[in-house]
This record gives sequence, structure tokens and C-alpha cells, in this order.
Amino acid sequence: MKFFVDTAEIDAIAELHALGMVDGVTTNPSLIMKSGRDIKEVTAEICKMIDGPVSAETVALDAEGMIAEGRELAKIADNIAVKVPLTWDGLKACKVLSGEGRMVNVTLCFSANQALLAAKAGATFISPFIGRLDDINLDGMQLIEDIRTIYDNYDFSTEILAASIRTVNHITDAARIGADVITAPPSVIKALASHPLTDKGLETFLKDWAKTGQKIL
Repeated sequence: MKFFVDTAEIDAIAELHALGMVDGVTTNPSLIMKSGRDIKEVTAEICKMIDGPVSAETVALDAEGMIAEGRELAKIADNIAVKVPLTWDGLKACKVLSGEGRMVNVTLCFSANQALLAAKAGATFISPFIGRLDDINLDGMQLIEDIRTIYDNYDFSTEILAASIRTVNHITDAARIGADVITAPPSVIKALASHPLTDKGLETFLKDWAKTGQKIL
């Protein structure tokens, strides 16, 4: 499974990248706003750091506008994945941009039918939003499973990018089902390393080590 980091914070990306935990980055207008930086400037900096796909999102609502913005964003670096919403106009934009050889991440997916359309339109990535479905008492992970089944049935090359990840269990379940990629905030990715029994075991080892009176260095 590939790990994308869902942030525009350079320091957070760099920390995870140093450990080999970053296969790509996803951003959106909210994350750009949170960073307080110019979209082209911060995206270019991320693209220089990360070899994998870096998603940069269009904000136009019409297909023509999305295509124009997508082409402009793609000028930032070769590893830009243009992010468009899963609307009819977004699908039109996806078809044009993917036909030009650009990576396209179709976002805000909430149904298997939408995911099927995105694959037909040539999407590189489909981003189903797990957490937001869970928020309205629907099963976000069931959507991942449904998309996996459909894509495997017809050998679609579109990669399932599980998004709106809120917990480490979301990541575990997405990996078990077979999502190709997850994108999550740095805090959730780092939380994968945490377990109370690890902490308890380490505490016991250190107490026993102190009793020996020994030093390694």
C-alpha cells in the first residue's frame, strides 16, 4: 500500500519523508488555506521534495475552467496530479486532462457508481471519502470494498486512494480490503506506531535495565 500525506505543511512532510513513509502528497483548498502560503509556491516546494504524485486541486466549477486550471497547475512540476471533483463537469475535465497524459485525481467520491464513471473517464486515482460517509452513519469502508470489487471485475487501472482517513483503523481496514493508496494527516500516520503494550513493555525493560547498573555507551 502506498502512503500519501494529506497536508501542505512542509515540515510534516519532510519528517515522514525522511523515514520513507511518503509515496505522494494530497492537498486541497482547505489545506492550502491552513498553510497560509501561495498554492503554486508551496506545491512546487512539495514537488521538489517528493518524487511521487502531488495532488493540486482545481477550484472552477465548469469543465472548461477545470481544464484551464489543471493545465496551469500541471506546469508546476511533472509529478502533479490534477485534482477535480466528481461532478459531471469534473468527469469531462478528467477525460480531457487524462487524454493529454496528465495524472488526474478525481475527488469527493461517495458512491461506487461515481467511482465507475471516474474509471471510465480515465482517472489515475479515485478518492472515496471514508470519514465523511461515517459521519452520516454510512459505511465508508464498504464503499472501498465495493469499488475494489468493481475495478477488479473489469481490470480498471484507476487506483483507489482512500481519503478522509480519521483513524488508524481506517488505514488497517483499507489495507485489508486492498485500497491501492491511503492519504491521511501526518498525525494519523504517526499514530500507526503507537500501542499501549509497546509503551508498557518498554517501561518494564528500562526499569530492569536500570537495576543492572550497566551502560551500553
